Amino acid sequence: MADIQLAAPPVATPAHAVRLDDVAVHYRVPRSRGLSLKAWAASRAWRDGHFAHEALRGISLEVQPGESLAVIGANGSGKTTLLRVIARVMSPTSGRVRIRGRVAPILDVVGALHPELTGRENIVLNGTLLGLSRRETEARLDRIVDFAEIGAFIDAPMRTYSAGMMARLGFAVASDTDADILVIDEALGVGDERFQRKCAARIDAILATGSTFVLVSHDMQTVRRLCSRALWLDAGQVRAHGPVDEVVAGYLEAQR
Repeated sequence: MADIQLAAPPVATPAHAVRLDDVAVHYRVPRSRGLSLKAWAASRAWRDGHFAHEALRGISLEVQPGESLAVIGANGSGKTTLLRVIARVMSPTSGRVRIRGRVAPILDVVGALHPELTGRENIVLNGTLLGLSRRETEARLDRIVDFAEIGAFIDAPMRTYSAGMMARLGFAVASDTDADILVIDEALGVGDERFQRKCAARIDAILATGSTFVLVSHDMQTVRRLCSRALWLDAGQVRAHGPVDEVVAGYLEAQR
């Protein structure tokens, strides 16, 4: 009898962490500026005084688990809008977004803090918003306070904090969630130079665990150090996408 050889099972391709298919985001922007509410209501602005702003157009993208992607481009190119879509804090006007895993967005580390709540209460609140249970957040509380260097201010209202203290606390909470996907918008620049190095070290530790990483930054040195791929946005569209050194070189050349 002839030997029967069985074919080897196909190697499974890891599922994407982030996938965007033909995503677009449009805003309605009023043409008239500086009108009072009464004047605006009396005008035709409510019917035809708006124009559509295309913040993103036809964005298709895949990010694999454990991959680090930088999103670069000039101000107003759609970078923050793209991160908000990935973080699920904004829905696209059209297209499809698929995210696998828990996302920790670090988009506005100060804006997420309530001025009338204490530092401790803000940690619990933001931990819950980021997907942690109250017990999980409280178990991390001392570690978060130590990282943020808040000290005795932890039980003081947030309105008594300096801008630097608020930024440090916001980053400390958002970066201590064990998320599968970390989404950061220029938040590595919080605090003084020493604290920025501390933030960079934490990001390095997160990347070492295999988390997926999506970063928006104007600091090309940071982009090259932390990311393997880059996506260059220009007026809401993809201008280039590929290895980080190639895309960054093209972007810098275009700025000259």
